[in-house]
Amino acid sequence: MNISIRKHIKDNFKNTDVNELKTSIEGSINDSEELALPGLGVFFEVLWSSGNDSLRNEILQTLEKNLK
Repeated sequence: MNISIRKHIKDNFKNTDVNELKTSIEGSINDSEELALPGLGVFFEVLWSSGNDSLRNEILQTLEKNLK
């Protein structure tokens, strides 16, 4: 059985509004469950892939600042 986690997560959140996305992201972070990490990773991949250089630099600077 070949399951694409990316496709499953993207399909699961297709047509989700901003409030539902926010609730899902915050819930995943607050629960601290490692099961949520693949979903958050897919969200990060979408953000990174669709972002321009300015957004990517902002993400990198935020990560660098907060991982010290």
